[in-house]
Amino acid sequence: MPYIPHTDADRAEMLATIGAQSIDELFREIPANLRVAPGSLDLPPALDEHRLMAHLWEISKKNVNLADVTCFLGAGIYDRYIPASVGAVISRGEFLTAYTPYQPEASQGYLQAIYEFQTMTAELYGMDLANASMYDGATSMAEAAIMSTSIKKRDKVAVSEAVHPHYRQVLETYCWSMGIEIVVLPALEAGATKDYSTAEGVSSVIVQYPNFFGTIEDLAAARKAATEKDALLIVVADPVACALLKTPGSFGADIVVGEGQPLGVAMGLGGPMVGLFACKKEFIRQIPGRIVGRTKEAHGDKPGYVMTLRTREQDIRREKATSNICTNEALMALAATVYMIALGKNGLKQVATTSVRNTQYAIQQLTAAGATLKYTGKSFDEFVLELPKDPTFVRDELLKRNILAGLPLGPYYATLTKCLLVAVTELRSKDEIDTFASALAEVLK
Repeated sequence: MPYIPHTDADRAEMLATIGAQSIDELFREIPANLRVAPGSLDLPPALDEHRLMAHLWEISKKNVNLADVTCFLGAGIYDRYIPASVGAVISRGEFLTAYTPYQPEASQGYLQAIYEFQTMTAELYGMDLANASMYDGATSMAEAAIMSTSIKKRDKVAVSEAVHPHYRQVLETYCWSMGIEIVVLPALEAGATKDYSTAEGVSSVIVQYPNFFGTIEDLAAARKAATEKDALLIVVADPVACALLKTPGSFGADIVVGEGQPLGVAMGLGGPMVGLFACKKEFIRQIPGRIVGRTKEAHGDKPGYVMTLRTREQDIRREKATSNICTNEALMALAATVYMIALGKNGLKQVATTSVRNTQYAIQQLTAAGATLKYTGKSFDEFVLELPKDPTFVRDELLKRNILAGLPLGPYYATLTKCLLVAVTELRSKDEIDTFASALAEVLK
């Protein structure tokens, strides 16, 4: 839609129509001390369209462009190949501009797409059912934790230290507002959760699979610990890894959540994302967000799709809601759906297998270049390197060589100040890994 500015006459006519004397009158309920006084903002002078675009272009150059650098940065958002079919489908007007499909008779196409998304998510995670997407992986995990407190009637959850730090920050924010206590399970010594002894009186045990360090957690041990504590097992699972590894559902996970960005969603400077949420069928009445169901027409066998089992309280009586999430990331869920259809089971498994092979080769080459592998357990996609020099310095020096090396872990873990988290996806070639290793050897001299 083109931008059409209003003239003074336009504004006067609109104000007269609604019976207001001025624009300020529209905000009369906001206390004067909370309003910004006219002229008090220190704004630069206005620019015409050409100069504004040139200004924005200069600002954009400050961002790291993955067309110019080789990306070994992961930590929750991954540089994976996106088939052209994804962009072709989600850019269609009927999908791109669609809102929540409240009217099923007018939204069968979108409802079916969401239904397929749910089906594939549930199958990928080995679970009974999935909902119609959440905001992102972090809020999905927080919603799962809150759901567990409702089911178990305990205001306490346990989360592994090896769960993504940002996810745990979101969890803390949600739990703080609801008076829920968080117990952190130690994991740094071996790069995986080993001690569940402090998880007493909790409603759920939360682990990541693979975890933040790329290590593949022992879900059998996590399931055993959760059962002993009479708690739910919540698994934060990488969907691509689940195409190759045993599914969380096969270990008896109660709730599985994750980030769907690796499934055909562009990195986009950190968003938008798409949260995944699946659970056992006995928890269907407690699941947050929306579920699309398949049914039949009243006068025939033609299939139809509708939003079902929705708790209207989350839209109206918020204090009685199972969750206050009232929208979703349907466009990104559609991107994930198209991606999974385009690749199929074999294609997604090949993506995961290639990532593992590239990861193992990168570990071999980078350790030969002077780094030390911090954790030696089985890993997927990511691993932690301990460096003889400051990781932030190393990262910055490698960026000068057009290599985005990874994430320094010092700001997140006080004992890992010498460590760098490196991600290797199916896109990284042998030449790119060799170039990274050669440049790392030079920087570490």
